[in-house]
Amino acid sequence: MARPAAATLIPPTPDEAAASIVASADLRAELRNWYAHLMGEKRLAALSLIAYTRDVASFFEFLCDHQGGPADLTAIRELHLRDFRSFLAKRRRDGLTSRSLARVTSSLRSLFRYLDRNGIASSAALKALRTPKIPHAIPKALSPRDAKQLIAETDENDDLPWVAARNAAILTLLYGCGLRIAEALSLHRGLAPLPDTMRITGKGNKERLVPVLPVARDAVEKYLELTPHGLGPNDPLFTGIRGGRLNPREVSGLVAHLRRRLQLPDSVTPHALRHSFATHLLSGGGDLRTIQELLGHASLKTTQIYTEVDATRLLDVYDKAHPRAR
Repeated sequence: MARPAAATLIPPTPDEAAASIVASADLRAELRNWYAHLMGEKRLAALSLIAYTRDVASFFEFLCDHQGGPADLTAIRELHLRDFRSFLAKRRRDGLTSRSLARVTSSLRSLFRYLDRNGIASSAALKALRTPKIPHAIPKALSPRDAKQLIAETDENDDLPWVAARNAAILTLLYGCGLRIAEALSLHRGLAPLPDTMRITGKGNKERLVPVLPVARDAVEKYLELTPHGLGPNDPLFTGIRGGRLNPREVSGLVAHLRRRLQLPDSVTPHALRHSFATHLLSGGGDLRTIQELLGHASLKTTQIYTEVDATRLLDVYDKAHPRAR
C-alpha cells in the first residue's frame, strides 16, 4: 500500500491509509485529538494547522523507515533524544532551512506536550532538543517618502481606472492600518463606508481594533465609485477583473512591478508596508504596547524588533550625514 501524503495524515485520513506509517489505532485517535486541540483550544490559523500536521506526518514517515515499521504507542514512548536529532538531520539534508527546522521542532513539541499532559507519552527527550538557530533578521521598512510614492504610483499603473483605484485602496490599508494582505482581502463590501475603527480578525483568530485614517476611507470610497461590479454586503470588498475575490498573488505582483518601476530594493513587498506602518509609528513617538495591539501580535517580544529597525535607520542617517562619520 502506498503511503499517504504527509499533509493528509491528520485528520481525517481513513485508518487503512494512515496505517502505513501509524500502526496503532489508539495513536491515530490521539493525533486527531491533538489536531482538534490545535483547532479548538489553540485556535490556530488554517495555514498553521496545515504546517503542523505536515511536520508531524513527516516525522511518522521518518520513524517508519528509522524503526523498520509503522509507529505505535510503544515506539512513541521509547523515543530518545538521538531519534529526534536524526529526524532533524534528515530534514536538513532534504533542504529545509533553519527557520523551517525551528517550525518543525515547534510542531513536534506541541504534539508531545499534548501527549505528556494526557499521560500518553513523555516529552522529556524533546525538551532536551536544541532548537535550530534562526538568523536574526530585521524587518525592511520603506521610508515615508517611498511608501507614499509607491501608493501614488498605482494611479498610473493600470489602463482601467477602477483597478488603479482598487490597488491604491489596498496599499493604503496595508500602510495606513498595518493590515496583512489576507486581512485586507478578507474585508467585505458591507463594511464600507469604513468606520473610524475596524475589527480585524488576524492570525490565530485573534481580534483587534484598528483605527481607519480618512485617507484610507477616501481611497476605498473612490474605488467603490469606479468599480463596475455590483457588490452585495457579503461580497468581497476587493475583487478581481471578473468580480471574484482578489488573489493575494496579484497584490504581490503589483508591488513587484511598482518597485521595479521606482527602482526600489527587492525587500519592498506588500508585507513591508505593514513593517513600515509599525516603524513609522515608533519613529513618531508611538509606544510599543499600542503598536503591539494595532499589529495584533500575541507577544510584545515580536513587536520589539521594530526598535531595532528604528535604531538601524538612525545609525544609517548618522553615517550618511555626520561630517566626521567617514
